Amino acid sequence: MSYFVHETAVVDDNVTIADGVKIWHFSHIQSGAVIGEGCSLGQNVNISNNVRIGRGCKIQNNVSLYEGVELEDWVFCGPSCVFTNDLTPRAKYPKGSVGYKRTLIKEGASIGANATIVCGHTVGKWALIGAGAVVACNVPDHALMLGVPARQRGWVCECGEVLGDTLVCAKCARQYSQTESGLEEK
Repeated sequence: MSYFVHETAVVDDNVTIADGVKIWHFSHIQSGAVIGEGCSLGQNVNISNNVRIGRGCKIQNNVSLYEGVELEDWVFCGPSCVFTNDLTPRAKYPKGSVGYKRTLIKEGASIGANATIVCGHTVGKWALIGAGAVVACNVPDHALMLGVPARQRGWVCECGEVLGDTLVCAKCARQYSQTESGLEEK
């Protein structure tokens, strides 16, 4: 085995786990899940059926990725952040997977602790969702989203530094220009 699964974790049949993955205490990986190379899944993480996770993702303690959620490469999910997959759930009238809305978290995005991502939306590349924010809209690339409901409060560099008005990173000197989809590196 070229990955680590803690003895208390449960990995169902028909799961694909790439090299270098670490799955910690009390986590559950369900059938059809795909986990990319070098990912780290903290304690009590649930990866539901057919969820796809890219390379290098860090999923902190108490996060559940429900069917319909996809993480591209290098996504960070802070402790206890929440993803939904049904906009109108009812216990008495379950819809199953036909009712699930797709949620895409693009490359390098970071979701803060206790943030909620409402299903059916896309979080853009290298976006930063602040702790406790509730995202109920699509998020542009490199956007800094804060509050309830989450609103854009600025822009963030690929390295994580909040950008000023010049859109030049004071930390790594990357330069950006604004496009229809958010920011793009020059």
